[in-house]
Amino acid sequence: MTGLAQASTLDSNKAKVNTPARTILVLGDSLSAEYGLKRGSGWVALLEQRLQAEKIQASVVNASISGHTTAGGRSRLGALLAQHRPSHLIIELGGNDALRGLPLELSQDNLTQMTQAAQKTGAKVLLIGMQVPPNYGKDYGTRFAAMFSAVAKANKAALVPFLLKGVADGPDSTALFQADRIHPTEAAHPVMLGNVWPELKKLLK
Repeated sequence: MTGLAQASTLDSNKAKVNTPARTILVLGDSLSAEYGLKRGSGWVALLEQRLQAEKIQASVVNASISGHTTAGGRSRLGALLAQHRPSHLIIELGGNDALRGLPLELSQDNLTQMTQAAQKTGAKVLLIGMQVPPNYGKDYGTRFAAMFSAVAKANKAALVPFLLKGVADGPDSTALFQADRIHPTEAAHPVMLGNVWPELKKLLK
């Protein structure tokens, strides 16, 4: 091996050693917990595949639980941060708050507290926004959607405005939902990852 090639190899190995381990913690509800899907087909599992394909060194911890609210996520986050020490936190919560008719002010406070708690540990935060069906009323729907952007802006966090863009608002949206009309089918999850990936990739650079 020539001296130049040897030096190049040493520099490459050194770079690998110095590359910090990155852990992406996903804290979500049924939309991230593969509800009604076969294991490994949800957008979080697809995210792991995308990271490998892009040769980005990062592991993914999916701490999502079906039915979870922002309050549930907030109550669990402290222990999850201590256990996994994530470099990045994806918060995909809020939809169940709306389904249960919880006050928007409470949901927004929970999202704020989770964002700030993660940032205090040095983690970068990506908020995943949701929208509610028209039958909730225009005023409520507008305020609910704005809640996510308000938290992101106030705390300088990243934002995906609508996880189900291209799924729930498509020309034939019913085809991309399971029989309950709430949970997306397997075919919808690549679209969901497509909504998340551009913003997450920016944070991973």
